[in-house]
Amino acid sequence: MDASQTPARVAESAAAKAAAKAVERAAGPEGPAGSAALADLVRLLDRRGVVVLSGAGLSTESGIPDYRGATGRRRTGTPMTYQEFTGSEAARRRYWARSHTGWPAFARARPNAGHRAVERLRRSGHVTAVITQNVDGLHHAAGTREAVELHGGLDRVVCLDCRRTSSRAELDRRLDELNRGFRRPGAELRPDGDALLAPEQVAGFRVAPCADCGGVLKPDVVFFGENVPAATVERCYELVDSAGSLVVLGSSLTVLSGLRFVRRAARAGLPVAIVNQGSTRGDELAALRLDLPLGATMTEAARLLGAA
Repeated sequence: MDASQTPARVAESAAAKAAAKAVERAAGPEGPAGSAALADLVRLLDRRGVVVLSGAGLSTESGIPDYRGATGRRRTGTPMTYQEFTGSEAARRRYWARSHTGWPAFARARPNAGHRAVERLRRSGHVTAVITQNVDGLHHAAGTREAVELHGGLDRVVCLDCRRTSSRAELDRRLDELNRGFRRPGAELRPDGDALLAPEQVAGFRVAPCADCGGVLKPDVVFFGENVPAATVERCYELVDSAGSLVVLGSSLTVLSGLRFVRRAARAGLPVAIVNQGSTRGDELAALRLDLPLGATMTEAARLLGAA
């Protein structure tokens, strides 16, 4: 659908009409076309019952790189797969060396304007639920404690043997003790919180075992080649099924784990809006498509809807 058109079946309240007129007069984000698109998004949000599905693009303004950027091309670097991690001690050493190096910068990241706007919209009743593909915990840090973390969280570690879950901060202290002076300042941060290191830098890294049973520790996130827990998927389906609309923020929807919820909403006839800089795999299913900066766009939408 063209950005200047109003999504079908969107009922406008007096507040939404006034907000839309204000947007159009102000020529908001990215000029008149952006203003019209933002007006459409305000109308959609004003219907309430919105479920938000967020991706890596929402966290770039917090200093965490996304996977593909506006070009849609995947950034350099091969992600760790579950099979490689569980099947190779050398792969685990490489993963934890890079992750230990990148963790301080990742842990310092704070919610940005986009996360805060989503939380304001949740408190105001416009957004009823948040599903995030991100592992950075920034929705939780912004106050959206109920956000469903589809792919888990890097702030937790799980033992693959005894299944004990512990904090990443605890593991970070143990890795520091085992690898004093290892961290290299200025290493390039990657989307999943690790950093680029040369093979020779990884070679001497010592990996910490589970403090309870001596087993293999893994970040409590879903790796490539690993399935999202069935209970988590079912919970997300329930949220989408009970929604009035689905708004995608900052996701290219390249992987099925997020795209399936867009497909489910579209099959049910729910309006889907996508706010993302760059094309997405779900564009043809969207009633509304906005190629606009997320922080500014969501902040303005929240303001116009009175979500303080």
